[in-house]
Amino acid sequence: MNLTHPFLDLDGDKLREECGVFGVIGAAEAAAACALGLHALQHRGQEAVGITSFDGAEFYTRRGLGHVADNFATGVSIAELPGIMAAGHVRYSTTGGAGLRNVQPLYADLATGGFAVAHNGNISNARTVRQELVRKGAIFQSTSDTEVIIHLVATSRYPTLLDKFIDALRMLEGAWSLICMTPAGMIACRDPLGIRPLVMGRLGDAVTFASETVALDVVGAEFERQVEPGELIEVDLDGKITSHHPLGNQPGRPCIFEHVYFSRPDSILDKRSVYESRKQIGVELAREAPVSAEIVVPVPDSGVPAAIGFSQQSGIPFELGIVRSHYVGRTFIQPSDSARHAGVKRKHNVNRKLVEGKSIVLIDDSIVRGTTSMKIVEMMRDAGAREVHFRVASPPTGHGCYYGVDTPERSKLLAGRMDVQAMCAFIKADSLAFVSIEGLYRAVGLEGRNAARPQYCDACFTGDYPTRLTDIAERHEADAQLSLPVNPAVPQVA
Repeated sequence: MNLTHPFLDLDGDKLREECGVFGVIGAAEAAAACALGLHALQHRGQEAVGITSFDGAEFYTRRGLGHVADNFATGVSIAELPGIMAAGHVRYSTTGGAGLRNVQPLYADLATGGFAVAHNGNISNARTVRQELVRKGAIFQSTSDTEVIIHLVATSRYPTLLDKFIDALRMLEGAWSLICMTPAGMIACRDPLGIRPLVMGRLGDAVTFASETVALDVVGAEFERQVEPGELIEVDLDGKITSHHPLGNQPGRPCIFEHVYFSRPDSILDKRSVYESRKQIGVELAREAPVSAEIVVPVPDSGVPAAIGFSQQSGIPFELGIVRSHYVGRTFIQPSDSARHAGVKRKHNVNRKLVEGKSIVLIDDSIVRGTTSMKIVEMMRDAGAREVHFRVASPPTGHGCYYGVDTPERSKLLAGRMDVQAMCAFIKADSLAFVSIEGLYRAVGLEGRNAARPQYCDACFTGDYPTRLTDIAERHEADAQLSLPVNPAVPQVA
């Protein structure tokens, strides 16, 4: 017998990675491979999708709202995108908001020819740069921060497209993993700290780029290596690969939350299995915050690997106390509260016979606003659980992300305004504990966090932002308590 809860929305209280990018050059059916790769990256963005292709003479673009399958499921749609080179993008909205005009790849005809760009990340000085460009006469067609890149390239006084592009990148702050297309070929690059991921693979004679290795697996490509922080890779139409490091060679600080939640568990990040990292987080959590209980229950699906690790380390049996239906659409896109709540009711059930009368440990990847956690605890108590202990496979998320993640303002983050004891009372659990930042670093294979120069971007947990955040003061004038420290040991890109 199962118990359903009509108000549980596991989609509305999660941090969302905003974009996924995929590119291929040298493939006979580049657009078809691109669509398949984007399908594997659908978890990184479900609001909209776009693909741009090049046949050696013309660029072709198809964009739409919704999932990859909604827009590229037929041979007709792929036939509209001929050529051996294609790049695509799945997104949620960060800077710029929703709407078809913001769907990427963005394309423009420059003096040097066509230029298309797909961007994962967020440019933290985009507003400042945009205002200066508008003052000089630029006309923007979208509200996306990515369009700033196109205008900077177009207005650069350097003679070659590559130099124009590098000149543009040097004016940016923040995070960017970019796949660009020109009449000469494809360019892939990451910001100097490599905050957002990007990998390169081989599909026969073709070269592929993707946000995650799982996209390479799905299209049948072999992983070759990651694009290094600050690296720019050119691939021409003949397949020649040239690597540049125009932004320096400083140590990277990739986003550690990719290991916690954003990436698919079957991806590899920095030579490490995401699944194994998540299991090890659960092991660290069991060591740091043990509890006497009868079963370990994951919050599906993101809490499952950590719950397995917690169970194995603690010896407490792992059980699927919450069962998720995978045949129900995402609840947050429903047009009314009643329709959304009906969708939630069909999507998550509590296994009453399993949890009734028992002391349980709930494992989730994070607590954002806390509303979902509170409802999950309520579900367990309604199902007859005797005790509900909550364990979280990340440190408290008390700071906003400005590098391409849909994070609420700090005043809406539960950990931004409460300590752990108060958070426990808010979600009405019997106990609450988070993995420590040191435990998280151990889980991803390091001995600990280097406080002087952290190996990852962990600003959402620590408030230690690795770059300048020029636009943030303006965007958050009302939040008097917002603190944005910058690690002085990290060179800044201007």
